[in-house]
Amino acid sequence: MNEEELRQQAARWWRTSICDIAPGRIAYRGYPIEDLIGRISFPAMIWLMLRGDLPTPAQERLLQAALVASVDHGPHAPSIAIAQMAVSCGLPLNGAMASAINTLDEVHGGAGEQAVELYEDVLRRRDGLEIGEAAAAAIDHFTARCGKYLPGFGHRFHSVDPRAAPLLALVDDASAEGSVSGDYAKAARAIERVMQQRKGKLIPMNIDGATAVIYGELGFAPPLARGVFCLSRAVGILAHAWEQTRRKDRNKGPMPKQFGYKYEGQPRRTLEARHDVSRQAASAG
Repeated sequence: MNEEELRQQAARWWRTSICDIAPGRIAYRGYPIEDLIGRISFPAMIWLMLRGDLPTPAQERLLQAALVASVDHGPHAPSIAIAQMAVSCGLPLNGAMASAINTLDEVHGGAGEQAVELYEDVLRRRDGLEIGEAAAAAIDHFTARCGKYLPGFGHRFHSVDPRAAPLLALVDDASAEGSVSGDYAKAARAIERVMQQRKGKLIPMNIDGATAVIYGELGFAPPLARGVFCLSRAVGILAHAWEQTRRKDRNKGPMPKQFGYKYEGQPRRTLEARHDVSRQAASAG
């Protein structure tokens, strides 16, 4: 294999349809960077990089709303608390951000992805079923596999999540004008109704459920719901990490030092008691 063939092989190995770089040239998805700078928003840039083309104005509005809504939830959110603790332990901003983003997994950060999957299950089951029946079947399937907590509904801090209603109103407006189908919103609301009927009380949609409606309506694959959430929450993580650098806390733990934790291990023991037991065993032998 000659040098040119090796170059071609390396080029094929690192092939991409996202970014085209050459001396004096930078293009994203075919758009020269000089044409994008100052002319498109950051949400539109996210869409372009992930989806391959620019969003419509309606798509951009919905994506921007989801990004804005998910930016922060204070130290109640483990990712934010970890960012603050990491800085107090001496990590720079990038280290603190990496530590915090790594917590955005199945439990803290994965509910949006799971909710999109749940809505899609409802929509798959809708063939031949009324949407309420499809929602009930999807709920039963999910809880049999994953437990009783449905992703996207209820909130440990808010009885009603103030972010959900404005996001759903934007989806309704976009659906009314034909920009999105509205199917994911119908699936989410059907789940909410079924749970209310079964439990005798409303368990309202939370931020993860509402943003999952948006990501579903916009055609994002479920894993991208988590990925885009990470982009959004990174803003809050950075803000809290930067704020922490301005403070004097050192080795900031999860609780102030005047608050203790509960020890549940063995009661206080001594080595002498252990030696006594050993001597007794030796004598018996």
